[in-house]
Amino acid sequence: MVKYGGTNRIKILIKLEGLLCAALFNTGNMKRIILIAMLAFLASCGTNKEAAYLIVDRPINFDAERRELSLDYMRERYNLHSKDPKINPKMIVLHWTAIPTLEASFNAFDPVKLPGARADIKKAGDLNVSAHFLVHRNGEIYRLMPERLMARHVIGLNHVAIGVENVGGTEDPPLTKAQIDANIWLVEYLASKYDIDYLIGHYEYTNFENHPLWKEKDQAYRTQKTDPGEDFMTAVRNATKKFNFKPVPRFKTSEK
Repeated sequence: MVKYGGTNRIKILIKLEGLLCAALFNTGNMKRIILIAMLAFLASCGTNKEAAYLIVDRPINFDAERRELSLDYMRERYNLHSKDPKINPKMIVLHWTAIPTLEASFNAFDPVKLPGARADIKKAGDLNVSAHFLVHRNGEIYRLMPERLMARHVIGLNHVAIGVENVGGTEDPPLTKAQIDANIWLVEYLASKYDIDYLIGHYEYTNFENHPLWKEKDQAYRTQKTDPGEDFMTAVRNATKKFNFKPVPRFKTSEK
């Protein structure tokens, strides 16, 4: 379990707290009360969302078979030939699982091979769907696999896309404010770590047809998506404007 946050800001708070604590021993009662109030304020500053999130590593099964299936997928779908199923992250794609619980969502991604129920995408390979991160309805963030390994979560773009799944998304249960906040923080973390150009919702993936990043060879292989919803994406985008992500292409083909 790894904690990430505003490191420099936290260091400054710690130094200030140390100075204030030392001053407590050399002041009168009134000044001491004021200093205690200042310490309480600093403590509250250190508990905002900038430093409050944990990324919990909970890996799905990524054994030798999944590795080979990932390489097969890259070769057959994208004509990419590589010794390792690695990606060059250029976009973050937000999803919902449409599954009501954390455990059931995790269990959907953990198997190496796609279950028989996913006939709509099974024609494109046996590799199971997955994502790099899974966000619980209470805002907990789980990392399911290394960020530079390919996950199957978005047609045509898996070779450049980090996937973030959110538990739920149906009317019962819907996505939550805690998930919005966690996604905002996670996008900020990833955009600070990688050279990310695009932040998109899964429902926007077909806008990238004819884009240089698009690699899917089969023009008939598409699925209709609505996740994670326009309101969810608007909230996350509005909170991450400082990264100046490129706008999603607006052109669409007749197949969308």
